[in-house]
Amino acid sequence: TDAAAVFGILVATYFFLRSLGEPSRWNILWAGLTFGLAALTKFSTVLLVPFFLFLILVFYLAEIGQAFHRVSRGARLRHFSLLALRHIRNAAVIMLIGYVLVVYPVYLLFTWNYPVEKQVSDTEFILTSFAGGPPAPGETCKPVRCLADLNIRLAESPVLRPFGEYMLGVLMVMQRSAGGNTAYFLGQVSAAGSPWYFPVVYLLKEPLPVIIMFFAALLLGLRAVWRKIRERGLRVRYDFLDYLSLNFTEFAMLVFVLLYWAWSIQSPLNIGFRHLFPVLPFTYILAASAWKKWVWDLGPEMFRDPLAGMRKLAEVPIKYVFLVVLLFWFLVESLAAAPYFLSYFNQVGGGGSQGYRYVTDSNYDWGQDLKRLKDLVRENPEIDRIAVDYFGGGSAEYYLPGQSIPWWSSKGDPRDQGIYWLAISVNTLQGAIQPAAPGFDRKPEDEYRWLTELRPRAEGMGGIPEPDFRAGTSIFVYELR
Repeated sequence: TDAAAVFGILVATYFFLRSLGEPSRWNILWAGLTFGLAALTKFSTVLLVPFFLFLILVFYLAEIGQAFHRVSRGARLRHFSLLALRHIRNAAVIMLIGYVLVVYPVYLLFTWNYPVEKQVSDTEFILTSFAGGPPAPGETCKPVRCLADLNIRLAESPVLRPFGEYMLGVLMVMQRSAGGNTAYFLGQVSAAGSPWYFPVVYLLKEPLPVIIMFFAALLLGLRAVWRKIRERGLRVRYDFLDYLSLNFTEFAMLVFVLLYWAWSIQSPLNIGFRHLFPVLPFTYILAASAWKKWVWDLGPEMFRDPLAGMRKLAEVPIKYVFLVVLLFWFLVESLAAAPYFLSYFNQVGGGGSQGYRYVTDSNYDWGQDLKRLKDLVRENPEIDRIAVDYFGGGSAEYYLPGQSIPWWSSKGDPRDQGIYWLAISVNTLQGAIQPAAPGFDRKPEDEYRWLTELRPRAEGMGGIPEPDFRAGTSIFVYELR
């Protein structure tokens, strides 16, 4: 769903911006349809609603700023009121098209043979603890809890219950995000989350040439803004209005990146770099735009001072060489990472072989190496039976019938049952043996102490007992004889 959500957000934003600049019927229709498709890709795309509303507000204020002195004083109230009503109408139509013509028919299929009573009871059960639970008799629900009560009412309605099923998914995402997730991060296991999680993971997982291009673009943008402020002073606000009129798409992408980063940083749900996917296309487009301007930025000196202009022109090939070097580096990184793309870490993060020392979960281990474990066992006939503590959605018993024995820490030492091989997913291993953060409780029997006594952990952050084999990058195999 992560890749689908990226595509949905990108396409929906494109058509929404088209409808904002050119509010024709076709543009509004396409904006509504793509908004609905984005809503179907992942429940977290509900963030598009406040994002689009904010863009409408800024666009409207920019229109006021540009047209204020062109409209006569007596006609301003009427003119700008009608303009506001037009934006409100178009936004309502776009969201109605998305939810009624796209989301509703799909969730109608989901609820077609779903008994109303069963849907209501399931909704009530799932939302039992949402926002502190239902209010006591005679009390008014808290604002956030009222969403759960509304969801239950929708589930009770024979006509509106498809919306109730969709809304249940949105509220479950909100509940899951607020509840956090047990994860290993920078030497500790915690369920509280960290505001540093996503910034650090971004710097460790994104290829270094991309990071260099991004931060170079950021510095170029800040330099341009600072120059404009120094040159224009307070008059820079008029330049900002001109910027919005000419570069509103660029502004919208920047707003989404900032909004999504702010939402991610405050969320205690720290489970992977994949949650940053929606900002990547916008980040790449913005960085490419800044680099394009920088490479061909000849400036007014070209005309005021021909010598300085020629010097700048001579710098263009050098800039191209720098850009080509970064792009070639990125290509080499991609080829070198194959086929272990999921567990990729850049050089700062220790590469694909050592990234687990800093963070795991879907950043490194998502159960992707189960087939490689099967191949490893087949290549080593001395492995007759193997205890498997696997993290993922696959089935070790399916790939290793008669050889795989499900295992977990509290079952103790496999040797006590005549099993002399252990395969364990590194996400599970790090969650068991790394220090627990203050306030995080973990039972001693869940800490694989017998393994760390048999083989001490390697030194340094995130060190683990040295394995005898590795299946892919994420499953560590130990011979226990």
